[in-house]
Amino acid sequence: MKKTIQLSLGIILAISAFSVSATTKEAYTHKGTNAREMLAEQPIHWISIDDIKKSLEGMEPIRVSFDIDDTALFSTPCFFYGQQKYSPGSNAYLKNQDFWNEVNAGCDKYSMPKQIAIDLVKMHEERGDQVFFITGRTAGNVDGVTDVIKKYLNVKNMLPVEFMGGRERATKYNKTPALIHHNISIHYGDSDDDILAAKEAGIRGIRFIRAANSSYQPLPQAGGYGEEVLINSAY
Repeated sequence: MKKTIQLSLGIILAISAFSVSATTKEAYTHKGTNAREMLAEQPIHWISIDDIKKSLEGMEPIRVSFDIDDTALFSTPCFFYGQQKYSPGSNAYLKNQDFWNEVNAGCDKYSMPKQIAIDLVKMHEERGDQVFFITGRTAGNVDGVTDVIKKYLNVKNMLPVEFMGGRERATKYNKTPALIHHNISIHYGDSDDDILAAKEAGIRGIRFIRAANSSYQPLPQAGGYGEEVLINSAY
């Protein structure tokens, strides 16, 4: 009887695991991790800012780009506020233009800059690299994001944020056209789509860890596509 129960449990767990993996937009190719797991023994390609800097030694200045939400900024306060106002209990607010108009107009003054992003921007600008910010957000009627990022991340040569949400495209991932158009060499981001867009554009994608308390759930598996993962990038 005990063996039968164990066998049944094993089948249930196997079916559950299959069901979860079957819903993954694109299957991971590596084990990966996230801010709740972070097991040192996992085969993740961890890198530091110094590692990135060393990898660029002897190279001419390049162009790099950052995602915004959970990469450059911890913006959960704005998204949590928007959800409570426009669609409590659901993510319908993300398809509401009123939300994007409001959040992009200045809500990011309540977002927290991630220290790792501040340090990376500083390193790249000291090298002479041009920094871009490319987001999956839908553009609003006012861009209050660019000035916030310039101030909070101490960006010296700030260009307008590129809003890619809702745009028509011929690529699978919405940030790919901007990566190609701006001739980006390295793209930093926390989401699977960031890494997959970098792959689609044929460039180097480096993963940020998404904070465990982010409103953007479930947490992705950093390193799940064999990409480099930035140490201490959850904050």
